[in-house]
Amino acid sequence: MIKVLLVDDQTLIRQGIRLLLGIEEDIQVVGEAGNGREAILQVEALHPDVVLMDIRMPEMDGVTATRELLTRYPEVKVIILTTFEDDETVFEGLKAGARGYLLKDISSEEMAEAVRKVAAGEALIQPRLTRKVLAEFTRLASGEGKQTPSKAAASASLLVPLTGRELEVLQALAHGLSNREIAAQLVITEGTVKNHVSNLIDKLGVRDRTQAVLKGQALGLIS
Repeated sequence: MIKVLLVDDQTLIRQGIRLLLGIEEDIQVVGEAGNGREAILQVEALHPDVVLMDIRMPEMDGVTATRELLTRYPEVKVIILTTFEDDETVFEGLKAGARGYLLKDISSEEMAEAVRKVAAGEALIQPRLTRKVLAEFTRLASGEGKQTPSKAAASASLLVPLTGRELEVLQALAHGLSNREIAAQLVITEGTVKNHVSNLIDKLGVRDRTQAVLKGQALGLIS
């Protein structure tokens, strides 16, 4: 059973999500919080596997709460759930360690599947938002007008350079593809894709797929 904590300052939103996730046999909503400060207390008391975290809340916002939660409880996985597609604070949340970024207009099936993937150790951003996230991260991290090194030079700068296949997998991740979709595109097995993703995470020195893509973009490995 995957234990989920809902964090949103709107009671109606929390009730709606609880109702939608409540029909899933493998997901249990164990608690709710109306702001980031309450979320930290609830995580300490309830030990959820996944936290669905709103961004804009009183007392303590979702970014600050995510950063503090993962400092205290690094095993907890946070998904940012927001109404705002272009909210710059979302990118700060990802840099703080959130495993994913979802908009509140997704279906109940998509939300449940996102919870399962993140609980299993994957990271995700909705495909239609991936480009925006990467573009904003590059702007914030690199600055406009900064020269981007070639992929070969960027890869060579790593302690262990990426292989050609690993660069292909990284590019596919940047387009928001799942392991299954990457396997079909590159004509390899899903198991091989998982191995490549694990290698990418190790070589780039990051914690998950999302951060691998963000670092790859910052290094100029993704076109």
